[in-house]
Amino acid sequence: MLLDNDPRNPFWLLNNAGLLRILSGMKQILAITLSASLLALAVPAAASEKCYADYKAKQDNPLRLHYGVMQLNGGCDTSSARSEVAARLSREGWVLLNVLSVFGKDGLKERKDSAGRYFLRF
Repeated sequence: MLLDNDPRNPFWLLNNAGLLRILSGMKQILAITLSASLLALAVPAAASEKCYADYKAKQDNPLRLHYGVMQLNGGCDTSSARSEVAARLSREGWVLLNVLSVFGKDGLKERKDSAGRYFLRF
């Protein structure tokens, strides 16, 4: 019968209170794991928003200046943008003067004409 705790009875597990507590705990663990997994999938999607920086740079002998826009691979803050932009410009013989701002793709259109040939060049 259902009320028997006899292992020969296929329903004996249903009456085991300890097992019910374990199953209840497993539901909580499953819910937490599922929530954490969904959160882990959502964070890269939010982090994958592309960031850009506009900057001013120079070359010496002869002195040349330019304003440009660069897509960032690292962090989307001014300090990490400064180091990334400086490193990429220096490979082409340019010296970073200043990172003016860091922005998303919504700011690209308004800066394209001003950056000219240095728009997403580096």
